[in-house]
Amino acid sequence: MPNNHFKKSELYSFITGIASTAIARRLQKKFNNADLNLTIEQWSVLYHLWKEDGISQQDLCQATFRDKPSMTRLVDNLEKAGLVTRIASKTDRRKNLVYLTEKAKAIQDQCHGFAAETVEEALAGVSLADIEICKVVLKQVYDNLK
Repeated sequence: MPNNHFKKSELYSFITGIASTAIARRLQKKFNNADLNLTIEQWSVLYHLWKEDGISQQDLCQATFRDKPSMTRLVDNLEKAGLVTRIASKTDRRKNLVYLTEKAKAIQDQCHGFAAETVEEALAGVSLADIEICKVVLKQVYDNLK
C-alpha cells in the first residue's frame, strides 16, 4: 500500500498553498503597513534582481515560475512605479535586461527585513529537524512533477 493513505484533499490543499498563502498575506500586510505600495508578486521579481541585477525577463520568468505575459505585466508595473528600468541587451536586441533603480535599491533592506520577520513568525515552534524534513519532502514533490 502506498504511503499516501491520508486524506488526499487535505494534503493537496496544503501543498498547493495554505502555508504559502498565509505567509504571503502576512508579508503583504507588512508591506502595506510600511506604505511600500508593493505586491508579493512584484517583491518576488525584485528579490531576484537584488540577487542579480540586470537579468533578462526570461531569466526572471524561470526564477519566479511565471509565464512571459505575467512577467511582462509585472515588469511594466514595476517600471511605472519607478523600481526597475528595461535596457535592450547589447548582444541580443530581442532581449530586455531588467535593472533596479535607486528607489528599488533603497527599499531592499526594509523588504528583506520584513521577509525575515515573516519567516521567523511562520516557523515559530517548528524544530530544525522538521524544517529539514519539510524541505526534503517538498523538493521530492517538485522533482516528481518537473
